[in-house]
Amino acid sequence: MKTILSLFCILIFALFTFAQNRQIAVTIDDLPVVSTRNNLKNRQEITQKLLSHITKFKVPAIGFVNENKLYINEKRDELQVDLLRMWLNANLELGNHTFSHLDLHTNSLEKYEAEILKGEIITKELLQTKRLQIRYFRHPFLHSGMGLDIKKDLAEFLQNHNYTIAPVTIDNGDYIFSRAYDNAFDKGDKKLMKQIGKAYVPYMQAKMDYWERQSVKLFNREVSQILLIHANFINSDYFGELAKMLKNRGYKFVPLEEALKDEAYKLPDNFVKRAGISWLHRWALDKGKENILPDEPKVPDFVLKASGFESE
Repeated sequence: MKTILSLFCILIFALFTFAQNRQIAVTIDDLPVVSTRNNLKNRQEITQKLLSHITKFKVPAIGFVNENKLYINEKRDELQVDLLRMWLNANLELGNHTFSHLDLHTNSLEKYEAEILKGEIITKELLQTKRLQIRYFRHPFLHSGMGLDIKKDLAEFLQNHNYTIAPVTIDNGDYIFSRAYDNAFDKGDKKLMKQIGKAYVPYMQAKMDYWERQSVKLFNREVSQILLIHANFINSDYFGELAKMLKNRGYKFVPLEEALKDEAYKLPDNFVKRAGISWLHRWALDKGKENILPDEPKVPDFVLKASGFESE
């Protein structure tokens, strides 16, 4: 009985220690905005609301830009560029997400590399006004190459252009919630919007619990986590609640640079299959499939149906 009690106390102490030392970097893809509605007023409102939450909770987030969204009829639109200026004026960093969210798995490496260079022109210019440099690259769809030779060549290209890859540990289906939320709004279905919004943060909390446990299974500790979400409508409404949930779980918000100091990120990314998955699962697969926890939470069926996606 004493042995069981001792083990229980050790477990509780370990969990308490993990919770006291939790760090998370918030990374936000598809800037300036990803939404079913492309009108400027909508994009301004989403940006303003999202940034107000980020500022309130003092989150040193980084946004990854698709510069094709900054053009109207192939001409640079300063009103669209102003949306990125809002991020910089909030003292946030910007990274490269390719010009048009190009998929590496369905395009040549040469075309992909050209898209990276094309996708940095305006962002570099804006960062220079703040005496900053562009530092991070995020793969669209988290597709990082279906062969080790491609991954190696891309890594060399990125290094030569002073980029660091921005990995992801907290992968999730926020993009599915986003599309469902947008679709409900477009249909004028406020009741469905409320149901989707009510389910969003609990879903994300379940995801956090899963990835925390996956980290402990791999490393016997929780790594400094990197969360992927998108610059979308639902996050403009619910990021405040999401940030509050993370703080309640004991997380300290840190810049991506700080999170990447964790020794875990020195491990290689050897994943060469079609899916875009968390780096925690990539590292787990290197040790064998049995290292992947089986109970990863899924997007609720009603949200998936409302989104129009067939699956996650």
